[in-house]
Amino acid sequence: MKVVIVGCGRVGAALAEAFTGLGHDVTILDTSTRAFDRLSDSFSGRAVRGDGTDEDVLRRAGAEDADVFVALTEGDNRNVMATQVAMENLGAKRAIAKINDPVRAAAYAELGIATICRTTMLTDAMLGFLGLKPTGMPSVIAPVPHRHENGAPKLGASPLSASPLGASPAGGKSTTEA
Repeated sequence: MKVVIVGCGRVGAALAEAFTGLGHDVTILDTSTRAFDRLSDSFSGRAVRGDGTDEDVLRRAGAEDADVFVALTEGDNRNVMATQVAMENLGAKRAIAKINDPVRAAAYAELGIATICRTTMLTDAMLGFLGLKPTGMPSVIAPVPHRHENGAPKLGASPLSASPLGASPAGGKSTTEA
């Protein structure tokens, strides 16, 4: 499976390692070369320095027709933009954007972008640990499918399920600057 991850923070790096450990073809992008230090020396994917919201950067990084595209930067807007470019312009089959604001997460899903909201996820995890009732707000929100007037699918028409998918600045890994 071809996997593209934008954002090599703790979650992005862990996810990249997990996908490569399962034998998938992984490319991870970040604007900071130092972010790739989070990847282990055994990481077998590609690390690309560049802006994940830039279509040309994503193309040069090989993101066209990705089976899975995940945007995990710290910015909600950047994650939505990257996901939208991947789906609409690059043909990503399944994509999800990490969103911090629960209200925005639901709004973006209505616009056809699958989201995962860490705010809701952490809140419910803490409430659950304390034996309290969770908020009831979903942490992962599948996109609402939409179609163009001619019947062709547009952004979000391929719903995402929550089911599982099948000493240099880069910590010794080769990196590419897109």
